[in-house]
Amino acid sequence: MSNIAVTTENTELTMLAITNQDILTDFVADKRSTKTKHEYAKDLKDFFKTITGDEPTPQRVSEFLHLDRFKAIALVLRYKQILVERGLKEATVNRRLSAIKSLVNYANKIGQCSYTLIDIKSEKVRPYRDTSGITPDVFKKMLAVPNRDTLMGKRDYALLRLLWDNALRRGEVSSLSIGDLDLDSRRLWILGKGRGSQKEAIAVSVQTIKALQEWLQARRETDINSPVFISLSSRAIGHRLTTTSIYRIVSAIALDAGITKQLSPHRIRHSSVTAALEATNGDVRRVQKLSRHSNLNTLMIYDDNRLSHQGEITDLLADLV
Repeated sequence: MSNIAVTTENTELTMLAITNQDILTDFVADKRSTKTKHEYAKDLKDFFKTITGDEPTPQRVSEFLHLDRFKAIALVLRYKQILVERGLKEATVNRRLSAIKSLVNYANKIGQCSYTLIDIKSEKVRPYRDTSGITPDVFKKMLAVPNRDTLMGKRDYALLRLLWDNALRRGEVSSLSIGDLDLDSRRLWILGKGRGSQKEAIAVSVQTIKALQEWLQARRETDINSPVFISLSSRAIGHRLTTTSIYRIVSAIALDAGITKQLSPHRIRHSSVTAALEATNGDVRRVQKLSRHSNLNTLMIYDDNRLSHQGEITDLLADLV
């Protein structure tokens, strides 16, 4: 009897600890990717600040998770409408809704929420409606901007070459460490989008390898755990370049090159993929090895935009009347 009493008491204490735990912190910590942790925390903070006017404290989170199902759905739908009224893109609205749904599902699994948000529908999104970018000749103008006699010029030139030659995402570039680079075999280990913690090897061009060598030799950095690309500003010198910093560098170089179109690292990725399709006469399977799109249909959108079949048919119709 005494053993049963002790067991019951321990169970009650365990349940009390679970009830009072910081579910939001545990939920975010359960995510593998640092970027995912940051985005979920930011999106959920916006939800609670918008709906309650308060930070997502353990008490506020618990109150939300213990709402009546219909009240919770009504609350999230109201938040969704607010996001739409803010003029946010469909993908951004869906990401924030996904964060809320994931939190609720997590709480449901551990017995801290009795409902789900399965009835909350996402906004319809057509991916990559605009895959336009710049031509190789225009990108050459960007490559000519960095002064390669300076440390910053060497860094920016290597950064541009890597973005173009390998169609990398800025997050993939930001996360690179020196140990991820094998100069002899011309290979680079990257943490690709949606790959979890598993890195994948990609081949690097001779031109990019040379640019990286010049940059790293000028830095005189030998620590393999050091970032490949670092800040050179006085306020953050030596720190890993953030995705925001990479965006700003690319935008500034584009302006210096006389490019009036707003250019970003992802726009360079679009440009590289489109140029690769052009160079291979639309061989989407070969180009998929470069872009690493999991869905081949995404590349078909690039190819359709490149060929502009709709424009051709429009011209044909115009000639008929």
